[in-house]
Amino acid sequence: MFKNEIKKTLILSLPIVVGQVGQLLMSVVDNVMVGKLGVQALAAASIANAMFILIMVIGFGLTVAVTPLTAMAYGAGNDKECGVILRQGLIVNVFFGILLCCVTLLLSECIRFLNQPKEIVGPASLYMKVLGGSMIPLMLFQSYRQFAEGVSYLKPAMFITLLANIVNILANWIFIYGHLGMPPLGLTGAGIATISSRTFMAIVLMVVIRKSSKMKRFDPTLNYRKIDFSMMRRLLAIGIPAGFQYFFEVSAFTASSIMIGWMGTVELAAHQIALNLASISFMIAMGISSAATIRVSNAVGQKNIHATRIAGFSATLLCAVFMASAGLIFILFRFFLPTLYISEKEVIDISAALLVIVAFFQISDGTQAVGLGILRGITDMKIPTLITLVAYWVIGLPSGYFLAFTCNMGIYGVWYGLLISLTASAFFMMIRFNAKSKQIIRIF
Repeated sequence: MFKNEIKKTLILSLPIVVGQVGQLLMSVVDNVMVGKLGVQALAAASIANAMFILIMVIGFGLTVAVTPLTAMAYGAGNDKECGVILRQGLIVNVFFGILLCCVTLLLSECIRFLNQPKEIVGPASLYMKVLGGSMIPLMLFQSYRQFAEGVSYLKPAMFITLLANIVNILANWIFIYGHLGMPPLGLTGAGIATISSRTFMAIVLMVVIRKSSKMKRFDPTLNYRKIDFSMMRRLLAIGIPAGFQYFFEVSAFTASSIMIGWMGTVELAAHQIALNLASISFMIAMGISSAATIRVSNAVGQKNIHATRIAGFSATLLCAVFMASAGLIFILFRFFLPTLYISEKEVIDISAALLVIVAFFQISDGTQAVGLGILRGITDMKIPTLITLVAYWVIGLPSGYFLAFTCNMGIYGVWYGLLISLTASAFFMMIRFNAKSKQIIRIF
């Protein structure tokens, strides 16, 4: 039974993982192409991305509510409810997309108050403003993607994300370096490329889902019969805590970027490289986590306690094995991987040392990611949100500050603090799922 569940989760997670990695590849490509402009541009991208991700993950959290609710309805055989969830989710998510776009514009002005190197403040602020324009198409794409995941219609989003990488590379080539008659826009050009690729993703996925014969049974059209405030409340009851979960984790990494920015441009560039590489394995863990949410939610919809627990624990084991393998790769290739981003030896040496720490927190990172996913699958949101707050902001971040500045460990102390955060989060998430999954889950 356990082996069979791992196989099902693996099959379900593969297209999600490919899609997740496809989205991350856009960020990797942006960093590689911006890195060709020099350390200063890469450092500016680091601080702007760190702040923008704070806003973006709140949006992600709001959209992920569509998946467990859709998966529960799908598991219970209620096709009509699936379409209702999509339509009401679009209203909620597009509204918040507009709101988060405005917040991005305001927050971009705060970079000058973060005591960062003066030469990166202006470019970082402008880059962040441009990124804000991508929030609306991103929220639209995520709404349709989360809906499709809820009914296990996974391949279209995967292929569209991979195609969007081609759009992103081409747009970067045109706008960053100035080709096909365009002036070279540098870092700002990377932001324009991001808007272009995310708009492509949103439009194509929306058309594919609406035209697919497999999706007609769910009525994924925009034929609104009413504004369903009850459904919106259900979406927000999951989406808002999920947004805070992502926010507390990512904001801890953002705070780490700010602290490292106090150390200098070289340290900040090395931090960006290590963080970007660590994000690759994390995106795969998030893909497994999304598959686990679907499997657990399907079991909850069927009111099957045993299937709920097996789905959750098998996904955790699957992710732990993968992340351990990723850690080994980071150690073996720690001096080579940073050279894909930059040629400065000092940055490469620091990045290589950081990748050893990254290797050690892989299992914890994967376990906490899946832990959040399986708890979301049983609609347990409040306590996991509190766990993320305590793990990152009460335990991990103060530890990182103490190690970095009191114990004089510098950038490495900050990263050891992140290791502590992830381990604490993983431990408490699994304890919570073990306790909560032993009873029938009430679907609200």
